[in-house]
Amino acid sequence: MPVHADFDTMRAALPLQGALMGLDLGEKTIGLAVSDMRRSVATPLQTIRRRKFGVDAEALLALVRERGVVGLVLGLPLNMDGSEGRRCQSTRAFARNLSRLTDLPIGFWDERLSSFEAEQMLIEAGISRARRAEVIDKVAAGIILQGFLDRLAGLAHAGRGQS
Repeated sequence: MPVHADFDTMRAALPLQGALMGLDLGEKTIGLAVSDMRRSVATPLQTIRRRKFGVDAEALLALVRERGVVGLVLGLPLNMDGSEGRRCQSTRAFARNLSRLTDLPIGFWDERLSSFEAEQMLIEAGISRARRAEVIDKVAAGIILQGFLDRLAGLAHAGRGQS
């Protein structure tokens, strides 16, 4: 299945129900979050320490199977002006390589400020600096996935009032 460059093609490729997984791809770690089957809430799941692509993909796809995930949403680290830099290219390459190993639809979500937002949430919750470092990536993945889920829900609600 191809990697979907925009929200609408990704939405069209998804089955009506089933859990989605959000990924926050960092240079050293991959933060993971998963939704419920009805796609209303994203929950931070875990962080995978990056080694090499094959090992990382194997760990990721094992969790996908275990959780019954039907689609993957990768945070796209756009620059603040909306342009794409080296990190976006790396994320798109990861998605292309992953698409060779799974038939699941893979899409992107603008992750600008997700790590900052995650950090602020953890500080407000009184989480220590050491603990924040352990959980920041999976919390950022939750924020990425929740943004995607909220957009899906908004479109679903908007469509209900129309005849």
